[in-house]
Amino acid sequence: MKTDIREKDDQYELAVDLPGFKKDEINLDVKDGYLTISAQKGLDKYEENKKGRSLRQERYAGVCSRSFYVGDVKPEEVKAKYESGVLTIALPKEDARKCSSCNTITIE
Repeated sequence: MKTDIREKDDQYELAVDLPGFKKDEINLDVKDGYLTISAQKGLDKYEENKKGRSLRQERYAGVCSRSFYVGDVKPEEVKAKYESGVLTIALPKEDARKCSSCNTITIE
């Protein structure tokens, strides 16, 4: 899954290439601070037999997935849109947390 990640003022935007997939074959999940994108593609064997014998098959069939660490993002804050083979995901930006008890380690 080729992905472009852009930073905007109030959000991060991911553009994920998923050519040939239908919207219902793509799944998004946010769990334990990770956004997981998975897509599953199967070939219809009945349709293939109806059209004749396959001499060569190069179209993809199977499962692919990719995960990104996104921090404490609630699933309802994530917006997603799939259009023309590109899945666009908008994630809200977290405010930079200030560390009140940061410990600096000296490098020797």
